[in-house]
Amino acid sequence: MFVEVSAASAVWVTGPAEGPARPRRWPALRRRLVPFAYLAPSVALLVVWIYKPLAETIGLSFYQWNMIPTTPKIPVGLDNYATVLALPELHQALWNTVLYIGAFMVFSLVLPVGIALLSNQVTGRSKTIYQALIFVPFLVTPVASSAIWRWLFAPDTGTIPRVAATFGADLGDVFRDPSTALIGVVVIVGWQMLGFGVLVVSAGMAGINPDYASAASLDGASRATITRRIVLPLLSPTLVFLALMTVLLSAQWTYPVIDVLTQGGPSGSTTNIYYLLYEFGFRNFDAGLSAAAGTLFFLGFGVIAFVFVRLSDRLSFYDN
Repeated sequence: MFVEVSAASAVWVTGPAEGPARPRRWPALRRRLVPFAYLAPSVALLVVWIYKPLAETIGLSFYQWNMIPTTPKIPVGLDNYATVLALPELHQALWNTVLYIGAFMVFSLVLPVGIALLSNQVTGRSKTIYQALIFVPFLVTPVASSAIWRWLFAPDTGTIPRVAATFGADLGDVFRDPSTALIGVVVIVGWQMLGFGVLVVSAGMAGINPDYASAASLDGASRATITRRIVLPLLSPTLVFLALMTVLLSAQWTYPVIDVLTQGGPSGSTTNIYYLLYEFGFRNFDAGLSAAAGTLFFLGFGVIAFVFVRLSDRLSFYDN
């Protein structure tokens, strides 16, 4: 047995040397292409529904066109951009958008943190029911909720003005008064977005290791100290995310409510940049002006998003 194995080994060692093995290029290349094949459908949808319309919008911003297919597009160069930047309606819409963003920071950051902290003190099924009741308004479509709020705030027959009248307060027509229309829109949209903020903050708190709070409490730290020194710092990535979403999506959140309740009025007191785009394109039928404004807003929000992403590591605190 030993001799045979040795002989076989000798034959195997001293056998004719084969040439270098050819690398199998196709299987390796196929393995590299498999992830791209999975991503191909998503990339195709992005190109068709996002990048292609974006490129067409940028190209359309250099033309004057009334959106009638039989009407030719007239090249105007940068005139559309100059016209948009000089419009007083744009300045008012930008200022209103800033007001919306500042007001919604309360509904997407401040109140959700307080509600999430309170809900953590509730145990059992009551906690789930409590959070569900807060999240339900987010599931209601903005058009339906706007119609209900318009009925509730009706100056003559609405429930809210009647209740206010019993306390001696005359609300009048909330959505036709320049001093109250924007506040009404903020309250309605904030009421809907509050549930989303609470859900995100609660998920962020669930990801915090409870051992930190337990160790701090053993050292004599109060609940307020634990919240201020442990919970809020570890919650900073979630808060940065909510702040970015509020900045980028505030105008989009308010658009359907504005369209149903105020149509940008009275006297432009509730309009924002999204509703201004709608007016340029589908009321004035000026596709070039709307495309130029949309391009400017896209670049502006792109810069804001880039700055937020760059600062996210500095503004966020991680436990690792």
